Amino acid sequence: MNLTIYQLDAFTNRLFTGNPAAVIPLRKWIDAELMQKIAMENNLAETAFFVPSKNKKADFDIRWFTPELEINLCGHATLASAQVIFEILEAKKKKVVFNSKSGLLTVTKKKKMLEMDFPSWKPEKINEYPPGLKEALGVNEIVAVYKHRDLLVELNQEEEVRQANPDFSALKKTGEKIIITAPGKEVDFVSRFFAPSAGIDEDPVTGSAHSQLIPFWSEKLGKKKMMAKQLSRRGGDIYCEQKGERVIMGGTCVFYMKGTVTL
Repeated sequence: MNLTIYQLDAFTNRLFTGNPAAVIPLRKWIDAELMQKIAMENNLAETAFFVPSKNKKADFDIRWFTPELEINLCGHATLASAQVIFEILEAKKKKVVFNSKSGLLTVTKKKKMLEMDFPSWKPEKINEYPPGLKEALGVNEIVAVYKHRDLLVELNQEEEVRQANPDFSALKKTGEKIIITAPGKEVDFVSRFFAPSAGIDEDPVTGSAHSQLIPFWSEKLGKKKMMAKQLSRRGGDIYCEQKGERVIMGGTCVFYMKGTVTL
């Protein structure tokens, strides 16, 4: 069996920046264990697989795997999958709807940008969180901690996010995926994302984290439309918009590689 695999850098317009994702279109699902092994072999933050959907409201069903496990939502690999569809598989399409574990996800092509319609996951403030979190993150002060799917840790300023020096072994023991965030200097807010419990020490650009970040900062800043930057080593830029129970994330992708997986 031969499978076509594409690799793209998402949330960027330059190669070797943004978040790399592998995309594998399928005619029908293969075994989940095999998909997990392929994702482990790829050793990227996420490998996305999609098949034509039987859901009348969707074009494709999509699933995402880290090197360690399947997750319920991934932004950058969805963006990359849409780019493969728009530019290679169905060039005349301007909109694609994915059916996923997090419901229907729509990606619309608007000139050079792709806009993703994702769920809005407003995080709620919590008072009890893993002991030693500040030390594990390598930060001086935590303003507050919130949670929806992931822990969202609010810091005072951009430089604290940039200079955080996490202990990934300690973070892995928490079993949590963790976002750190603060107001930005040249953008509305900045963030970083750590998920060693899912096999990803630091994710370069994390769309699913912005399902929490957008409603959080929209309320805090009193703004519906914002620009965000993820301060990983590779970095990435995300257009953000709060729209009721949904959020919009916009970005671009750059093709890096096409290959064949031989099984």
